Amino acid sequence: MIKDWYEKSFGEDYLLVYKHRDADGAAREVKKMISWLDLPQGARVLDLCCGTGRHALALADSGYRVSGVDLSDVLLREARKSDEGRRVEWHQADMRNLPLDGGFDAVLNLFTSFGYFREDGEQLKVLREIYRMLEPGGRFIIDFMNSPHVRAHLVPESKREAEGQRIVENRKIERDFVIKDITIAPLEGDGVKRQYHERVKLYTLEQMRQMLADAGLAVDEVHGGYDEDEGYEEQKSERMIFVGHRPHSSKQA
Repeated sequence: MIKDWYEKSFGEDYLLVYKHRDADGAAREVKKMISWLDLPQGARVLDLCCGTGRHALALADSGYRVSGVDLSDVLLREARKSDEGRRVEWHQADMRNLPLDGGFDAVLNLFTSFGYFREDGEQLKVLREIYRMLEPGGRFIIDFMNSPHVRAHLVPESKREAEGQRIVENRKIERDFVIKDITIAPLEGDGVKRQYHERVKLYTLEQMRQMLADAGLAVDEVHGGYDEDEGYEEQKSERMIFVGHRPHSSKQA
């Protein structure tokens, strides 16, 4: 069976390509998220698509009971390595079909860990799992790219060097998908050139609101970033961060 891009891209080279994402940044972002969620100490929080666990660990440090889920065994290995005190429960799973019973006070899906699938119905499965994971009244944050900003500011190509490797990233928009092709090659010698493909669906604010409603979730606020009082502006905001809740009486469409 042919693997999809997200089953191949989140391996050892992902750690190299995205090594600029650090724990200090995660701590600042978590501080802002906590102010949005307004949860009591000890609340149960699920970091869905937790990657190497930067935000999950920062949440645990802030006094929450945290579970992290990711599909990548490589990224989860790094998360467990950073979690010396075993503060977080780590699980390997597809975000569309979680091996958990729910009961969470909050679910987080951060930094465009959404829109990975070709069909809208598959993205809706993710939102319905978020609904299922939440207690009635439970809160969620979905941090997604802002599609008008992406369309206006897409950088077609970028090049850089890291750890003796040249990293070339080519980007384009095709049929409402942002497509990134990544090539990694040694700066010296005849080492193997590695190539990866990423593909994420672009959604407008209105499309996201509709999918969330179809999943039974209510949107309370939309932010454009993590800086103080950064409200969402369609043409200016880099992010589209949804903060909302599972209503006590709602039903999924």
